[in-house]
Amino acid sequence: MIRVLLADDEALIRAGIRAILATAGDIEIVAEAADGHEAIDLALRHRPDICLLDIRMPRLDGLQAAAELRRLLPEIAVVMLTTFSEDEYIASALGSGAAGFLLKSGNPRELIAGVQAIADGGAYLSPTIARRVITRLGTRGFGRQAVARAHLQELTAREREVLALVGAGLSNAEIARRLHIVEGTVKGYVSQILTRLDLKNRVQAAILAYEAGLVAEEETPLSSEAPVRGQRRS
Repeated sequence: MIRVLLADDEALIRAGIRAILATAGDIEIVAEAADGHEAIDLALRHRPDICLLDIRMPRLDGLQAAAELRRLLPEIAVVMLTTFSEDEYIASALGSGAAGFLLKSGNPRELIAGVQAIADGGAYLSPTIARRVITRLGTRGFGRQAVARAHLQELTAREREVLALVGAGLSNAEIARRLHIVEGTVKGYVSQILTRLDLKNRVQAAILAYEAGLVAEEETPLSSEAPVRGQRRS
């Protein structure tokens, strides 16, 4: 069961998201918060797998809460929820270490698919904004990526292969099946890639892979309509 903490200052929005996720069968809302401070307190108490945070909340907004959660509980994946799709919100969310970005106004299937993909160790952006994030934000939102791109030659051939598949939005389990290796080995490769390239998470790695030309144009990075279920993320 995927354990989720949901934070949004509007009770009606929380009820709607809770109802959507309940239809998945493998997702459980373990706590709900109305602001960023409450979200952090409940995350420390319940230790969910994923925190779904609205970007605009009183007292402490989602971006600030995400940064604090990444500091206090780096093992928990943070996913941003918003009705806004402006580039600056997306850049700030991903820059804070968020594992995904979902629009409240998107297809309900995207919400479920995103939570499942991230729980499986993948990265997820709503398909409606994934391409824009990559093409518009990739070169200006993450200054460290330009430096990391210059060091891609330091990766082994296998690490480059894994990075390309991360860029295509595959989870650890999917990469393992594609390369005919065990999932634990994939986790090791991903961890090494993030360390060598000085990246916060798989989303930033996926953007870097696309910028570096490791992902084919016809592939849709950072999203999957029907992710393959596998073991929990590391």
